[in-house]
Amino acid sequence: MQHTYLRYECADSFGLVTSSASSQAPQSNSILAFCGGTVPSSSPLLLTTAGSCCLGYHLKTTDCKLKLAHREQLSGGVGTGRALNSDQVVCLDVFNLTSGGGCKVATGWVDGAVRIFDVHEKELTAPKGCGLVQSLLQESSTNEDFVMREPLILNGHSGSPVRSVSFDVASSGARLATGSSDGSVVLWDIVAETGLFRLLGHRGGITDIHFVSMQQPQGGMLDLLVTTSLDGFVKVWDLKGQCCIQTIPSHKGEVWAAACLTIPESRQIPDSSDSTTMNERIRLITGSSDGQARIWSMSPPKRYSTTPDGEGTSTPTIVEDDTTEKKDEDNIDDVCHYMGTLTVPANMSTSGERISCIHFHPNGKYVGVLHANTKNVDVYCVRSIKESLRKRQRRLRRRKEKAKIADKNTDNKKGPKRGLLDDPVSEGEENVGENEEIMKLEKSLDPELLKASDEFEYFGTVHASHKVKGFIFVPLKESGGGIRIVCSLATNALEVHSLKRTKASDGKSTTVVSNKVSTTSLTGHPTGIRGIELSSDDAFACTVSKNTTKIWNVAKRSCVQSLSPAVDGNSCYGLCSAFLPGNTHVVLGTREGHLLVLDIAAGEVVFVEQRAHEGAIWSIDVRNPTPHQSSVVIVTGSADKMVKFWEVEAQDDISTPMLVHSRTLEMSDDVVAVRYSNSSDPTKRMVFVSCLDSTIKVFFDDTLKFFLSLYGHKLPALAVDASDDDTILASSGADKTVKIWGLDFGDTHRTLHGHEDSITDLRFVRRTHNFFTSSKDGTVRYWDGDRFEQILVLNGHFAEVSSLTISRTGAFVLSAGMDRQIRVWERTKDIVFLEEERERELERMFDGVGRDGEETGKLLKRKGEEYEEGDEGENEPQSEAAVKRSVLSVASGDRIMEALERADQETKEIAAWRKKNPGKDRSPNLLMLGLEPSQYVLWVLKSVKLAELEQSLLVLPLGHVERLLYYLILLLRSGRGVELCARISVFLVKTHQNQILTSRTIAVPLRELRRLLKDQLEESRDKIGFNLAALRAIARTNASRKESYHLDYDADNGTKDVWAGMGLGSDLAAALQSRRKLK
Repeated sequence: MQHTYLRYECADSFGLVTSSASSQAPQSNSILAFCGGTVPSSSPLLLTTAGSCCLGYHLKTTDCKLKLAHREQLSGGVGTGRALNSDQVVCLDVFNLTSGGGCKVATGWVDGAVRIFDVHEKELTAPKGCGLVQSLLQESSTNEDFVMREPLILNGHSGSPVRSVSFDVASSGARLATGSSDGSVVLWDIVAETGLFRLLGHRGGITDIHFVSMQQPQGGMLDLLVTTSLDGFVKVWDLKGQCCIQTIPSHKGEVWAAACLTIPESRQIPDSSDSTTMNERIRLITGSSDGQARIWSMSPPKRYSTTPDGEGTSTPTIVEDDTTEKKDEDNIDDVCHYMGTLTVPANMSTSGERISCIHFHPNGKYVGVLHANTKNVDVYCVRSIKESLRKRQRRLRRRKEKAKIADKNTDNKKGPKRGLLDDPVSEGEENVGENEEIMKLEKSLDPELLKASDEFEYFGTVHASHKVKGFIFVPLKESGGGIRIVCSLATNALEVHSLKRTKASDGKSTTVVSNKVSTTSLTGHPTGIRGIELSSDDAFACTVSKNTTKIWNVAKRSCVQSLSPAVDGNSCYGLCSAFLPGNTHVVLGTREGHLLVLDIAAGEVVFVEQRAHEGAIWSIDVRNPTPHQSSVVIVTGSADKMVKFWEVEAQDDISTPMLVHSRTLEMSDDVVAVRYSNSSDPTKRMVFVSCLDSTIKVFFDDTLKFFLSLYGHKLPALAVDASDDDTILASSGADKTVKIWGLDFGDTHRTLHGHEDSITDLRFVRRTHNFFTSSKDGTVRYWDGDRFEQILVLNGHFAEVSSLTISRTGAFVLSAGMDRQIRVWERTKDIVFLEEERERELERMFDGVGRDGEETGKLLKRKGEEYEEGDEGENEPQSEAAVKRSVLSVASGDRIMEALERADQETKEIAAWRKKNPGKDRSPNLLMLGLEPSQYVLWVLKSVKLAELEQSLLVLPLGHVERLLYYLILLLRSGRGVELCARISVFLVKTHQNQILTSRTIAVPLRELRRLLKDQLEESRDKIGFNLAALRAIARTNASRKESYHLDYDADNGTKDVWAGMGLGSDLAAALQSRRKLK
């Protein structure tokens, strides 16, 4: 009989405030967004990307109020279906709903999926937060808000991470554009839950996407999409024609960020003779790897700007934005026109690193620019039309004055002083410096047009405490006319800064002052977590990292204490920790060789043993008191080749514990790990010591007498642990293997392979021979030490896992790593079968082809070779259908085929029963849920997600398609599932049109299907129109009654007549009134 186990699944994760790029997730400039705030009484929440979820923070209280995540659906129907997903969110975008106060949150994930969450107003305004804690142990403690959250999933990218998402505000959030690392852009219809088309043309990953709508001179709207890519191009797409209408190549290197702003300002030019009316200003700012922020003016192409004159011909008319060039023959089809670059004042310095993020303020008056690997965010203000024109006039006046002075100098033969050996200087060459191309491009602009310096002015700089990975403007108004900026730091923290104009000391001039308002650094580690330990009652967990030690409440997933221990003013790098009995103090081992005792309640260091070791303390273990020995002993292993034993005693003056050195065990090489055995008998208790020479030595604890020496690892064993009965010892090393030893004779039972990198930690589950291991490959694995088999592979970390710890009952496991997150793995009631797990691993390998970037890299390489060879012809398509084949879509197609075959078999059995037993009823088929064959087919079709429906139908062969059309006719005759039947019918006819034209047997059913579709759709349209008219009438009556001071009541029974005056018809009103009186 096959042995079974209980499944461990990820219940929750915590410790992350905001996540940055990793080996799987590329960098994105859309990691922050504000959600809600449309209701005047509420304030918006700041959404951040945090590993496998999105977190919402309240800026005033700096508390987490919202957690958005989805459940992981395992293939084969295994698992509880309530586990936290193991993928990483890369980017997000928010569309705030004007009615209801909620919002839609679109997230792009590393697996290429796009998930859209619907967040309601009650979730944004919940006082205790929503979905912050999720547990799989007890059904009563499950947060239903988190469990029931099922997002809309859109699959269209071929396994490449989605780097940018953007809602179309003009369509009220009904459309969404996404761009991935493979250079493809997909446009989605959120209402229909399908992809409209995929845009092709970029040869690098998409970095930013923006919708642009502009009014055409002859009427109508120009629907555009602007995309930036790592191939160095900015493309403008016409969404109606699904083609690229302009490509901007004038960038030096990759284009990493972009921002688009529309300012509707229709004013008269104050000092213009023809008083031309200005249209709305649309500005595009792009940032590339050369550190320059280029500004482009967007206007309709001049080819569209033609009006018929009196003689029937068309004469061009310029859509005046004062930024379009006057050479009509050169840029008649261009939408974007270069204006210049953003420059800082001469007395200011800026970084030359690439621009990683650009954002406009929601009011359109400010723009922020962030350079990579810097702590500063440069903010520029946008001038109004009047100010820009005034600035242009002043610039032109100064230009004329300089020209006059230059003419005088030419007449006087005066010029700059030059040496005898200097080369002659050509005209206009004096100002060409290191940015020669940019200077030439600036000089080529018409001086009469508006330039970037006319519209944009340097405002101030925000100085953060650490490197900034992303930022966003706060949409709320600041008192005193200032602005606030939220910065996402590389140290897993958020900072809120304010920029405000203040009067200088002289009282005449003004200066811009930057102040830090608040920070949210308490809830996360600034660097990777090196160690994690649980208290004896499993209530608290201690995590250590560089210069930071945090105490967590495991049940609430919250940080209760954050400490930065220091010795003589120097911060300490924590490597390992352990709780003392009583769970009130923690012992910390540091890289500097110090031993510290921390008081959890007071949040301070109560005892320091300086230079306890001459090297780094890599491991600590505690021997708890037993009936034979009442003292508490701590063993430490260090890089100074020493294993030291410390007794815990109370200090004389105060009741805090102190460490007293009792014994020392000298080793031949550096000590990597130490561990006590679990025996309560002091004569049988052993100490396991792993050294840098790849050996494990076993000593008796009472006498420190040598017992065994275990050889076998090719590299040092980084972790050792013994089972509760002390019969086996498991060790894991940097050689990626796990070895199981017998403690009777020191023999090797088995060597286990599975991890792809060094194994960092190993822990046994109490009262079993099963154990967990963590590795630098980012996985946690569950093993059976008796049968020498791997049980589970737990994925979810995005970097190396450095440590793990197990509760005393084995109910849950905590793992922490260099991705700065803590994952909670809980034991469920679901049973694990090893054969099913192996099949699931093979399915994951099949479905995960290309997720490691191999297919994406090959595709981009092929595109680059074609571009270099000149093979990118004009005949290549620029768009295609947005479909993606996956294991789930293939499984859904198999279910549809199985349903059709079962329905056919049931139809034959019903016909045979009626022929054999006329007039008698047949018992329903339980395999078909007691439904009729056509109803069962409809039930299976409805169970398929709309986003996967088309791909599922493509799996069907032509014979099954004919049978499906037959059942669709039966459903339409009964009026069931009209909309779904119409959608499937149209898709099948379009897909199989060539086969349909050559088939004569399918012509008659298609005519009947056409007739039924026409009749049923017209009936559905009339019904929906009638219902809409009734709802509008109810809304009008309700609005009028809210404005009145009295309500009409029925004189007979004293009840309110809610149907009076609605104009719905006397018969309907009378029927509703009579039904109410009967009740």
